[in-house]
Amino acid sequence: MKIKFTVVLLAITAMTAFASCNTNAQKNKENNNNKENVMKPISITKADFLKKIADYESSPNEWKYLGDKPCIVDFYATWCGPCKALAPVLDSLAAEYGDKIHIYKVDTDKESDLASDFAIRSIPTLLFVPMTGNPQMAQGALPKQALKEAIETVLLQQEQ
Repeated sequence: MKIKFTVVLLAITAMTAFASCNTNAQKNKENNNNKENVMKPISITKADFLKKIADYESSPNEWKYLGDKPCIVDFYATWCGPCKALAPVLDSLAAEYGDKIHIYKVDTDKESDLASDFAIRSIPTLLFVPMTGNPQMAQGALPKQALKEAIETVLLQQEQ
């Protein structure tokens, strides 16, 4: 009798553990699918900038935005403390605003020509590029609320 009870108990335990593993595997798969759909900042080079944002070399006297939605360009460096502090904020904003804006990142150490062309002397420096009108720059690791206000008023041109 003890042997049958032990076998039945082990079978129930194994089935419960298997069901739990399948449930957790399904949850992990769903979470990974959701993470893939979340927008993230996009690293770009000078060549990308000239194609996606503005070809300032061909038209040095006129700013013409080439993108399909407003954007923020984050000029940063991997060694920069304030840049590291700003990175998760930009990740969060990219996820929050989704397909309303693009957030691009330019590593100033790798793209020194682009940084020089925009006279980047301090990092992080953010370039806010609306669909129409001229871009605006801001320096420093701005708080999330200030960035949201800039996105709403400068990029999405909504009154606060």
